[in-house]
Parts: sequence; C-alpha cells; structure tokens
Amino acid sequence: MDPWSKKVVGIMTQVALLLSSGTVTADMCDSAMVASLPPSSFRSSSQLSSSHGPGFAKLNRRDGAGGWSPLSSDRYQWLEVDLGERTQITAVATQGRYGSSDWLTAYLLMFSDTGHNWRQYRQEDSIGMFSGNNNADSVVQHKLQQTVIARYLRLIPVDWNTNGRIGLRVEAYGCPYNFDVVSLTGQSSLLFRLSPKPTMAKQSISLNFKTLKNSGTLLHADGQSGHSVTLELEKGKLVLRLQTGRGVSPASRHLVSLGSLLDDQHWHHFVAEHQSTHLNLTVDKSTLWVQIPSKFAHWDHDQIRVGGDQVLGLKRSTQPNRNFHGCLENVLYNGLSLVSLAKQNDQRVTVQGNVTFACTETVSVAMTFSGPHSLLSLPWTMEMASSSSSVGLQFRTWDREGLLLTFDLPKQGGVVWIYLSRAKLNLRLYKAGKTQQELTTGSSLSDGQWHTMELISRRGHVTLTVDGEEDASAYTNTPIMITKGTHLFFGGCPVVDGAEGCRNPFSSFRGCMRSLEVNSQHVDLIMVQERLLGNYSQLQIDMCGITDRCSPSLCEHGGSCSQSWSTFHCNCSGSGYSGATCHSSIHEQSCEAYKHKGNTSGLYYIDVDGSGPIKPQLIYCNMTDVKTWMVIEHNNTELTRVRAAPGKKQHLAHFEYTSEEELLAAVISQSEHCEQEVAYHCKMSRLFNSQDGYPQSWWVGGPARGQAQTYWGGAQPGSQQCACGVQEKCLDPRHHCNCDADHAEWTNDSGLLTHKETLPVRSLVLGDINRPGSEGAYKVGPLRCHGDKNIWNAAFFDKETSYLHFPTFHGELSADISFLFKTTSSSGVFLENLGIKDFIRIELSSDNEVLFSFDVGNGPLEVRVKAGAPLNDDRWHRVRAERNIKEASLQVDELPTATQEAPADGHIHLQLNSQLFIGGTASRQKGFRGCVRALKLNGVTLDLEARARMTPGVEAGCPGHCSSYGSLCQHQGRCLEQPSSFHCDCSQSAFTGAFCDREVSASFKSSTSISYSFQGSPERAVNQSTAVHLSVHSDFSLRAENVSLSFRTAQTPALLLYISSHYREYMALLLNKQSKLEVAYRLDSSRVSEVLRSRVGSLANGQFHSVTVNRDGDRVTLQVDQNNIEHFNVSSDVEFNGLKAVVLGRVQDTSQLDPELVRIAATGFTGCLSAVRFNSISPLKAALLHRDTSPTTITGPLVQSRCGSTYAGPAAAETTHTLSGQSGSVEMGEPLVNAIKSDSALIGGVIALVIFVTLSALAIMARLLYRRKWTCRSEDVKTVKPDDCPELPFSSQNNSQSSGSSENHKEYFI
Repeated sequence: MDPWSKKVVGIMTQVALLLSSGTVTADMCDSAMVASLPPSSFRSSSQLSSSHGPGFAKLNRRDGAGGWSPLSSDRYQWLEVDLGERTQITAVATQGRYGSSDWLTAYLLMFSDTGHNWRQYRQEDSIGMFSGNNNADSVVQHKLQQTVIARYLRLIPVDWNTNGRIGLRVEAYGCPYNFDVVSLTGQSSLLFRLSPKPTMAKQSISLNFKTLKNSGTLLHADGQSGHSVTLELEKGKLVLRLQTGRGVSPASRHLVSLGSLLDDQHWHHFVAEHQSTHLNLTVDKSTLWVQIPSKFAHWDHDQIRVGGDQVLGLKRSTQPNRNFHGCLENVLYNGLSLVSLAKQNDQRVTVQGNVTFACTETVSVAMTFSGPHSLLSLPWTMEMASSSSSVGLQFRTWDREGLLLTFDLPKQGGVVWIYLSRAKLNLRLYKAGKTQQELTTGSSLSDGQWHTMELISRRGHVTLTVDGEEDASAYTNTPIMITKGTHLFFGGCPVVDGAEGCRNPFSSFRGCMRSLEVNSQHVDLIMVQERLLGNYSQLQIDMCGITDRCSPSLCEHGGSCSQSWSTFHCNCSGSGYSGATCHSSIHEQSCEAYKHKGNTSGLYYIDVDGSGPIKPQLIYCNMTDVKTWMVIEHNNTELTRVRAAPGKKQHLAHFEYTSEEELLAAVISQSEHCEQEVAYHCKMSRLFNSQDGYPQSWWVGGPARGQAQTYWGGAQPGSQQCACGVQEKCLDPRHHCNCDADHAEWTNDSGLLTHKETLPVRSLVLGDINRPGSEGAYKVGPLRCHGDKNIWNAAFFDKETSYLHFPTFHGELSADISFLFKTTSSSGVFLENLGIKDFIRIELSSDNEVLFSFDVGNGPLEVRVKAGAPLNDDRWHRVRAERNIKEASLQVDELPTATQEAPADGHIHLQLNSQLFIGGTASRQKGFRGCVRALKLNGVTLDLEARARMTPGVEAGCPGHCSSYGSLCQHQGRCLEQPSSFHCDCSQSAFTGAFCDREVSASFKSSTSISYSFQGSPERAVNQSTAVHLSVHSDFSLRAENVSLSFRTAQTPALLLYISSHYREYMALLLNKQSKLEVAYRLDSSRVSEVLRSRVGSLANGQFHSVTVNRDGDRVTLQVDQNNIEHFNVSSDVEFNGLKAVVLGRVQDTSQLDPELVRIAATGFTGCLSAVRFNSISPLKAALLHRDTSPTTITGPLVQSRCGSTYAGPAAAETTHTLSGQSGSVEMGEPLVNAIKSDSALIGGVIALVIFVTLSALAIMARLLYRRKWTCRSEDVKTVKPDDCPELPFSSQNNSQSSGSSENHKEYFI
C-alpha cells in the first residue's frame, strides 16, 4: 500500500474513532450555543455600567445598552462565557454594541474546561488573532479550522474602533460533546480482561488525557506470549514501548517517542493504529508513521491496565510508583470503550484504588511572560524582625538566559538578582562596599520542564535550591534582610529605568511561572489579575503559553532542532543540507553538474533529488574528455572463478550496491545512457543453450527486486543471445554465444548491458557448472551512467506573451526553486503561481536585479539581489530561491545570499490553486524573453522541453553554452558547442582532460628520444589524425614561435628541447652547468648560434619549473616560473626556415649542432617533461596519446607520469571505458580471477607451487623491481597502458576505474 493510501486509511480510522467517542462532524455541529444561556453564564473583567454588563453580550440582541463594554478600553479586558458543559465549538461570531461606535477590530479567543488554565486558540499553529468588525451591526463569523472542545470561552480585545471604545456581542456555534471520563490518583488503575482474544488484522488504541504530572503510565497491554505494549508519559512526552518476552535487554524493546509539553493540564488526543509491521501514531495534530521490526508485529493481548503497568496486589520495590495521575477520556481498544465498561461494572473490569468517573483536578494558576516588558511586582509585607524569609516559585522556559527575581536591600544598600545564565540558576548579591557574591546551581534548566526555585535566608545563611535537591543547592553566609515595603520584581523591571529601585542588568525572563510563595504564603494570582494585589505589565495570567517549536521538528533531513521562547534553530551540520530548516541540499544532483562547476574526476556526494527525501551518497565521478560518468560500485566487480562442486547444480551471485535503492533508480532514470559490463569466461560451460529450450543461466536486473533476464551484454532483452550472435561472429554459427558452443577450450562472451529498464544487475545464476570439466569465471562491472537529462533541459521564450504552464506548485511549508537563465532583455517574469490571496513569483526586475516575492497571507514579502554587472548579457546565470516558515532567501550566481525573516506570529502555509506559469504570467504581461534551463521545484525537475514542443512561441532547448562555460577550457583548449552541453577540444593544447587541465608528462631516461617530424603537407597530417593540428610544416618559414614546457630534473647540463631544420638552422632550450636556462638560436646557417641566458638559477634542483619562450622577429621574451619576464634580441636572420623536427630527450642526429651542443645533445635528458608545446604542436602529447596517428618516432623507454602539480585528482582520474560488445576468441589458458573467490579445493594443490615459485623469485626480485619501476620491457619502446603488466590470456579489456569501491580485490593467475 502506498503512503497516500495509508494516510487515507488512517484518516478514515480516526474519523470512525471520533464518531464512536461522541464527536460530530462540523457539518452537523453548527447550533447556536450562547443565545439561550442565562445572564449568570457571562463574566467580564469590568463593565462600564450595569446596562453595559456581560449578560447583554448576545448576538443580535438590543437589551441593556446593546452589548458589553468594559469600564476602560485596554488590552487587559475580557468577556467570558460559560456554556454549562463541555461542548464542541466549531465557529465564533461577533458584533459591535448596538447603535454605537463601539466594536472590536481584533481579538484573541481563549478556551478552558474549568474557568482556569486558559489556552489560546491558534490557526495554523501560529495565527492567534481573529479579525473583528468594521461597524456595530454587521456579524463577522469565523469557522474554526480545528474543533474546540471546552466549557468556557473567553474573548480578549486586542484592537477596537479608534473613535469609540470596546463593545461586543458574541455567539458560539457547535453541538454537545459525549464522553466517558475517569479520574485516576496515581494510586489507582483499571484492569480489563479481554475474552475472547481479538483477532482483528488491524488494531487500534485511542484515548484523551490531561494531567499536571510529567510522567506516568497511561496504558499497558500484554498477553500470554509476553508481547506487551506500554504507553507512558515521560517528561511531558508520550513514549510507546513495545516489548517481546520478559527480558529487559535493549534488543527486546522498541521505543517510539512523540509529542511534547503534554503535562499542561489540557486535553490531548492519542491514536495508535497497528497493522503488521506498521504503526500510525497521532498526538493531537501530529502524525508519525513508524516501521517496526517484525518480532514486534504480533499483538495478542488478553488484558489491558489503564493508568498503570503493575500487577494487582504487587508493588515494585525497586522503582517509584509510575501510575498515571490525571484524567482519561474515551479510552478505546479496537473500538471497545473501556471506561464505559468500567462505569457499567462489567465483570471483565477490576478497579484498583480510588477511581471516580468525573474529571477532578487541582486548579493551578500560571502566568506567561511573553515579551521583554513582561513583569510582576509584589510588595513585601513581613516585618524585618522576622528571623527567616523565603521566596519560591516554579518556572519553565526555553531560554538559557533571563531574570527570574530581583529586589533591593535598603537597609544593607544592596541588590539581589536571581537569574538564568547558560541554563543554570544564579544568584548575584551586591552590597555597598563589599565584594559582589555569586551562587550557581542546577543545569539544563531551559528544557521546557517545570523547575522549582527556592531562596531561603535563615540565621545568617542564604540557600538557593533547584527542584528541592540537596545536591542542587548553593549556600552563602551573607545574610539577606528584606524590609517591609520592598518590592519583589519577577521577570523584569518596569520600562522606566530605576522605577521603584528596580535594576536589571540581565535579559528579561520569557516563559511561565506558577506556585509563587512569599514567606511560605501562597500568592493568589487571580487577585493579581483583578488588580487587588501587586502590579503587572504585559503578563498573561491564568495560562501558560509555552509552545514547543521542535515537536514536531520542522528541521528537515535530520537537522537537529533547538529553540528559545520565540523561535527555533536548525543545526544542519553533517546533514548535507543548508538553510534555516535544512531544506536545500549543499550537493549537486549529478556528476554532470559538478563538472560544469569546474570540478575534475573524484568522489563526490550526489543528491539526486535535491531537497527531496533521498539522502546524498558518495559516488565516483569519472569526467573523461567527452563524457561524464557516474560510477556506482557493488560488492564484487572482480573476475570470479566458478567450478563444479558435489551437490551444487547452480552458482548464485548476489550484488549489493554501495548506493541505496532509491538513488539507483533515480540515477538510471535521469541519465541519458547507462551501461554495465558483463563477461563470462567458459570452458564446457554454456550460458543459454539447452536441449529443452530453457536457458542454462540468467541474471536478475531492473528496479526494485528486478526481473529475470535472458540475454547477455551487447544483445537485446529476451533474445538469449550474446554480442557475437548480434554480430554473427560466434565460434559456432549454430549458437548465439561463444560459450554455447560448449568447447573444451577457454573462450568468453563479454559486452555491455545498455537497456536501462533492466539495470542494475542484482544477481547472476550460472547453471551449467556441474558437468565434469565444466569451468567458468564471471565478471559484473559497476553501474556506469552518463548524461544528466535534467541539467540541460531548457526552453527558449521568443515572445513576451509566450509561456509554459504546469500543474499547481505545492510548497505549503517549504519551497525551493532553482534554475538558470540567459537573456538580453532588461526585465521579465521567470515564474508565477497564484492562489486566492497567496502567490509566489520570481522575476528579473531590472537588467541587474532579481526579485523573489510571495504572500502567504501576511502581506507581500520581497527579497532582492542586485548584481554589480548586467544580468542580461546573454550568459547563463543561476537563481536559487527558498521560502520556509522562518525566512525567505535568494541567491544569484555566487553573490551573497539575501534573506528576509518571516513574521514571528503569522500565516505559514503557502496556498496556491492556479496553474504554474513559466516564462510569463496569467495576465500575459511582463513575460520573459530568453532561455530558462534546469528548473527544479523542491528537487523535482520540470520537463520544459517536452512542454515546449507542444506550445507555440516556445522552443525546446537553448544553444549557446560556450559564452558561459568557455572559460572552463584551459591551456589553449577550445570550447565547442553541443546540442546540450559543451565540449573542450584539447587538440591544440598540450594538456588533456575534460577541461584541458590534466598535464601530459613523461619520465625520460638518458636513452629516451621523441622526434616529431614536419614532413609532408599539412592536409596529409590532418587526415592522419584529427587530434593533431599542424600550424607549421617543412615548407614554412617562421618569423615567430611560441614554446612552453615544464620540467623536473637534477641533471646539468641538460637539453630540454631541440627544433631542427633542413637548412642547418635550429633552436635549442637547455640548462647550462650553472643550472640556468639558455635559449640557443641559429637562424642563419652561415653564422654561429646566439645564446640567450636567463638570470634565474638553481633550476636543476629536482623541483617543478615552467618555461615560456616567445619570439617575434628579432625580439625574444623568456619567463621562468612566476619570475619577471626577461627581454632579448637576436641579431641574425629573423626567419626560421624549413622546419624538420622537434626533438625531446636524446638527439640522434647532432650533425647540425655547434660543437658545444653536441655533447649535451648526445647525453640526453633524465627527468620529467610535461605540457610541451611548440606553437600549436604538442609533441609529447602526440607521442603518448596518439602514437599510431601522429608523425612521432620514439626510441628508448618512455613512461607516462605526473611530474607536475597541475592535477591533484585521484590516480584513476580520467578513464575511458574501452570494452565494446565484441566476442572473445578461443585462447589457451585460464582467466585471471580473484583468488579469494576461487574454489577452496584448489588451495592445497597450489601451496607447493607457491613455495617453489617464491623461492625462485627471491633471486631475481630486486632486479625485477628496479627494472619495473621504469618499464616492463626495457628494450622495447613503450606506450601508455592503463596497467603496465604482462599480457594475460583472459585479462579484462575494461579500463574503467573502481575508485568508488572500498574493497581492493587482488587477482592471481591460477
């Protein structure tokens, strides 16, 4: 069942549970509840006169003065209505006072069961204020989004007509509420015996509860098997505990926690629905879906205890009593009302302790300090002669800092402050002329729990205690003497500095207080509220307005939530996401995206769905010259031997990939091409051929669990063929695979699986392995994909009136939008989606400014980013916009992100209902002209191209990428446009790689020589190799040349480069005996050479150095590394005639050289040369990478290396997948396999051979290792290979790297 279906079922179940408990749907619950009430049901803070009393505040009535008006119009007034019993309230309506200028324009709605401990009604968990009237007679009605169940209602005026005063008539709509309630004392409980046992496939538990205690067991159910379910309240949170058996080990328990601040003496609703291994848990309006281990899935309860988990007659001496103390209502177990059974004295129910079927609760009056100016002032009424004094209170807060209490010591000239600092309780005692004293006690006091503070001064000692614990107390011997008339200030000081002697050097307290005691006398806060005791400001009395902004957590993707009184904060460290709610991914969605930020091959975190639910995972990106591959490894990519074994009919191999299933599916879906190498080496082991027509072997591939596949690499799905069958090149034309020929010699079938719907390979079954003589070895390579279909998905809007439309964008609580654009227009709307009142829009507001605007009901909010340069430059620019309940942000390219905070108390849901417009607006005004690409909304890419193909005025795709990305092509690389993306052409660069950024270098020995010849016409040379472009040849006469190279050597003197001609002219670049660079020119064969010497020395120091020589006529410039450019002139001819060759290393023909250069040239070069370039010719690159098609001659050993520092990627940085779908030929010998995977039966026979080979090898190992350091064959000229090792008969042709795998499988030839 999909998550949406589960959610629908869950909602239906909750509706059924509500109906069974007596609640009624809103459509049937709209009766007027106030009109028939007597005047005694109304109370108010005050009244202007007897004719303005609260009893006249009935809707549409004209009695008395036509409504209620208080004595004074301020925000401390209230009107209260007693509905007589607990009632479902679905709507509230207001009117002004009849025939007057008195009406409310805004008010707060409070509700209560007892007339105390009020709770404010909030819409969307944030909006607390209701809009009122704009005249005295019209009725304004508000339907409540969430039904309220309460007996008492209280309306608190916030604003009113400025030309009048507060005036109000009111009505509430709803219906009666039916309930079964029980009150438990903490020593009482109910035991229900279920008979017969329930056999329902789906089971449910639901109940309502209210309590002042933060811990206690609400319900415990168990059975004969020992499986039990316990619902507990722990520190104000609900914990559902599942247990198997009687053990106490962690493995036998499973805990789920949800909810917070549930000890607030308000009703809370809990539902648990269980089916198989799924739990749907709901607390109030928060729902949690839980997957539980299968061992906890079986519920066979035969008894349920409500209010505790102890066995009757027994008490656990090792633990304190954890029974529930409070009220429970409508307790349903699989639809059975347990409280109703208890009320009926059902014989299945046993009552323990004092149980009453009414909710009897202690009245607790709290007060809320909600802002920086909230405070309470109480007078000290005791005489100074008292031997002791004390002040106590309880508080709860999320703030780590805040003043709890301060008072003066007039007789001692001092001040006492009790405050929170770093979530610890502190007392600071200041007395004139004495050292200031500090006491600190307690910890973690900002956890939202109720904590007790007590200050006692007795017999010259002062004690500060937290939560009544001795080890959480602090003492001082300095006495405190409080005199009569002193004021105690709780929470803060009055706005006027120094008023009544109050000074507050700390932050004001924001939180709740209750249970105030002064000298052990309880402070009546209701008297304070009625202004009969003390004074207060901006204080909400008879309620605690604390809310937990971290339950449920709005931090996404595993970000940790912390909070203060007014806001919350998400710590996104280690999550892979950023932003105020950890919504936006910090990683790219593909290797292609990393490449076009200028990154080279390596391991990268890939987040395929951006802000979606799939976690970022580490994937190897192989960025070759042309394609960018995503390489996903599995647990065995090595060639693995399979041999027959007794009783073994088939060999099964299962492949576990390093990436999760969701990522695999997403990568395959969004890639243009995916492939996976498969190879089977066989000797009398068939792949598919069988007498009955059923395939001998198969493999399983595809999404989810995959499906059986009966084809091999290079063939079509379901064909039972291999690549040789498609090419008609199999060994036996009667069969479609080489292995199906059933030869007694080794052969193989290999190729690429390229049909994405059958990838990845999940398992392999080889069936023909049990015949005598049957042997085989298989290899399944990593999954490799290239081409991100999302990043290049683009549309071109030709007219301002053209647009694309998509379904409504749903981003109610969080939305992220990202795209790239390019344009020559100075303004235009990129994106717009409208609602009834809400909207969201991103536009180019001017040629250098992007504007992100939206409205969620609080009024339009705008975020702007202004660039320092025009954005309409026809280059790609990136836009990232995010909106969440905390803030909105906008970033353009790499400019600083602009942010705007959301209102602290406002609407939070973005409600849209029209189509989403791209490139225009619903009004067809201010449309965008240009290109939009890679548009993602909440991580989902919109297919602009598909929609553009069917929309007039919009074209699919958008060319012209080199203007934006051409700068990524380095070292004379040229950017070439492609239909989607671009390519760096490195043919005229001395470098290679995706961005022409990887050096091409080689290690030279004294006998190594590379000669690049300029023979023949340029047309012929171009035809020989498209990778080598000649700008000079033997008929040219050069008046200028550019030479650049890098080197590392310790040799002096040394010849770095030599250019010869057919006319005995030359140019030579060398190091002299003083380790300085020299450039020797002989441009006139009748004269001696001219030598230009650099002032830079110590170049033969084994360090990496770069040299650039430029000649234009007789002017020559020379630069070594980053030193200053040196200028020279040549006095001979300025033309370099009849070029013959460029030589690196040893010069074979020294007949044209001056005598002093002959010895140096014959010595050769020992060291490393890199990035050698002569004009547009790269002789070293041609020799290493294009030997067969370039006019190069190589003698002596030549080994490719990296002697420079221009590339810092992994050793296997860039590779090209060379395996094609070609069939293998018959070869004598056995395949190279992983010895770990080979049959263990061979080990004994191999041991003797290994010992013999080891002893023989020791004699030659030292020499062999020394020789192999440079080359495998020192006598032959060697070109670059992926692995410098001897040829083996069945070695893989695959050159792909497996850097993403953590395993390093070794291979042995057996």
